[in-house]
Amino acid sequence: MTRITSVDVTDVRFPTSLSMDGSDAMNKDGDYSATYVVLRTDDPRLAGYGFTFTIGRGNDICTLAARQRAEPLVGRDVAGVVGDLGGTYRDLAADSQMRWLGPDKGVEHLAMAAVMNAVWDLAARLAGKPLWRLLSEMDTEDLVDTLDLTYLSDVLTRQEAVDMLAETVPTRSARIADMDRTGYPCYTTSAGWLGYSDDKLRELAALAITNGYRHVKLKVGANLADDIRRCTIAREVIGWDAHLMIDANQVWDVPEAIEWVNALAQFKPLWIEEPTSPDDVLGHAAVRKAVAPIGVATGEHGMNRVLFKQLFQAEAIDYCQLDSARLASINEIIPVYLMAKKFGVPVCPHAGGVGLCELVQHLSVFDYVAVAGTTENRVTEFVDHLHEHFTDPCVVESGAYVLPTKPGYSAQMFAASVAEYAYPDGAYWSTRHPHAVVVSEAGVG
Repeated sequence: MTRITSVDVTDVRFPTSLSMDGSDAMNKDGDYSATYVVLRTDDPRLAGYGFTFTIGRGNDICTLAARQRAEPLVGRDVAGVVGDLGGTYRDLAADSQMRWLGPDKGVEHLAMAAVMNAVWDLAARLAGKPLWRLLSEMDTEDLVDTLDLTYLSDVLTRQEAVDMLAETVPTRSARIADMDRTGYPCYTTSAGWLGYSDDKLRELAALAITNGYRHVKLKVGANLADDIRRCTIAREVIGWDAHLMIDANQVWDVPEAIEWVNALAQFKPLWIEEPTSPDDVLGHAAVRKAVAPIGVATGEHGMNRVLFKQLFQAEAIDYCQLDSARLASINEIIPVYLMAKKFGVPVCPHAGGVGLCELVQHLSVFDYVAVAGTTENRVTEFVDHLHEHFTDPCVVESGAYVLPTKPGYSAQMFAASVAEYAYPDGAYWSTRHPHAVVVSEAGVG
């Protein structure tokens, strides 16, 4: 009998603020960070790896919460944990004292995502399959039994979930063959960070087109004149046949969003992403109505499945951008995919953060194989940062994710990377970076 013997949770931070990678109108100086969870077992060949994503300060708080969330798993039989993934989720979620801090939102929910991502990775590794394949080959009713459908029955019942998944079973093998041949289409944000110079924008946008991307996204929202200039450069480089998307990262109020997006309509953006507060369902609906035919996209800060339910009900978005490390892992993510299918909204997952590309490739492939059955109007984010720190990094060729083949959720980091970038005691932060702030028992130094 193999048991979970311990849980390691590490605050891992990468100094992306130094190169302005990830910079946008709301988050100008983020250091891409991970609350990194490892479920150790008494079999040295078997562990589960997961994380949630933050951008620096506060990652230590998330790390403490993840330790609290994971503690009940220690000592449990691995077969029991992964044999009842719904029960494991519900057991952890039933901690009312942790739940009180949310519920289902904020740090406690990020922590739940990190821990359950590690549990699902453990399940896939034990099965010897990449996560997308584990999900695609699970018995339909067993998969639905893992899902968190609470508060959704007015939109999605258990039987509807079973029926939607069951109808794709006969044709899944053909779509897996398609994915193996073509990969899953993606777009790049790596050219468009707000802190990049015009020359760097021009260079990276040209490289994106050379590398086969047909979708390029720019950050906007700090200064309209700058946005017009940068969008002009982007269109000069990528032309008018490729898609341009713009992302404001929640910086506007609703009237300002409408005015600003209409001022940028001349560049024919495919969508405006996060035009206002991520919690403002009716605000998104108002923006969508006012800026059409430009689409409205949101979801990377979508706190839980209930918020997505309301976005769908209010016809507030054209593109759903769920996040693999903010929703509480597969148990909550698949219900959002199913609701999106019911409402006819394509899912284009967010992946602008360390390790998120590694995770979302599994989600997008599963969506194509087992839920939506199409890639029409669907494209998944890719940012070309920090993949070298993962043992099974995602691979993108000609603007498409290559089908993952190794067992797990592609979430494992190299031990050397964790040791170097652990905060605050890792080699980088303790000895090399002049801005590191180390807190000790004696105070702040």
